[in-house]
Amino acid sequence: MTKRARVAVIGAGWWSTYTHIPGLQANPAADLVALCDRDAAKLGAAAAAYRIERTYADYRDMLERERPDGVVIATPHATHHQIARDCLERGAHVLLEKPMTLHAADARELVDLAARRGRELIIGYPYQFAAQAIRAREVLRSGLLGPVQYVNCVMVSRVIELLRGDTSLAGSAEIFPVHGPGAVYSQPSLSGGGQGHLQITHMAGLLFFVTGLRASRVIGLMHSYGLAVDLVDAITVEFAGGGLGTVGGSGNAYQGKLDLQVHCERGSVDIDVAAGTTTIHGPDGLHEQLSRGADEPQADERFLTARNLVDVILGRAANGAPCEDGWRAVELLDAAYRSAARGGLPVSVDELYA
Repeated sequence: MTKRARVAVIGAGWWSTYTHIPGLQANPAADLVALCDRDAAKLGAAAAAYRIERTYADYRDMLERERPDGVVIATPHATHHQIARDCLERGAHVLLEKPMTLHAADARELVDLAARRGRELIIGYPYQFAAQAIRAREVLRSGLLGPVQYVNCVMVSRVIELLRGDTSLAGSAEIFPVHGPGAVYSQPSLSGGGQGHLQITHMAGLLFFVTGLRASRVIGLMHSYGLAVDLVDAITVEFAGGGLGTVGGSGNAYQGKLDLQVHCERGSVDIDVAAGTTTIHGPDGLHEQLSRGADEPQADERFLTARNLVDVILGRAANGAPCEDGWRAVELLDAAYRSAARGGLPVSVDELYA
């Protein structure tokens, strides 16, 4: 009999019911063995909608009883560190939603723990799986374009309703198949920040995936415009090695923009995620114009990370969204939030570990 990956899901909220649960159930190589959430109403609704028989209120109980090969963690951001640590300690491969953690020291601990346990820790960044991103990474990391001198990373999106905690966001069977996101993203105690932790983390993860850079010093300015969390972020970064960059965006977009520009000594890369195009310029007439392939439908992006978890468990693929890149994104955002809290004073990444 062909081995199948036994996967459990922690978190029965909107994102899990929209992405990971249907993705796992549609995967012929996976068995979704259990679902866990401490919110009984959410757990019951999700289990009923997807006909999941084994449910738990305590994830530790679930880990002990089910002993899954892998675990998907789709819970509020502030809970990621403890849950992921417990799953890794119990020998499971882990898919951890972004942001990996809220604090750099916690992210580093998880990276080290995964390495010690010989487990893969995948971060929920679907952009990393696009052929264009992989090609951009290959070119940039080859040294062909020379060292990175300037980065411009933009994430402008429409999430202001989420950041307001608008609990009426439900009803669309396609986007909210069981229930809406509720007020989670508007509460700093659960989600940390707003646009930075909910959205900019996507593009920051892509930035570190393709470039291999690491932030060394960060200046952050953030405006909430009356919300409990940040709505508009402007971040200036100095990278180890001397390159500079700007990272930022708004959650109040009427036209979205997801773009990563990397300018090097001898060329450049421009990844327009929303348009599905990438342009690479380099020496000796190098010019590549890449577009999303027919086998990369944008609508299926949300299933890619759970599929990767299954393939990792079965030994069919490597980790496509490595935790090291998630850690670097956490360093950037942790420093940016600290800088913003200090009125824009620079924060060294080394401070995050003091």
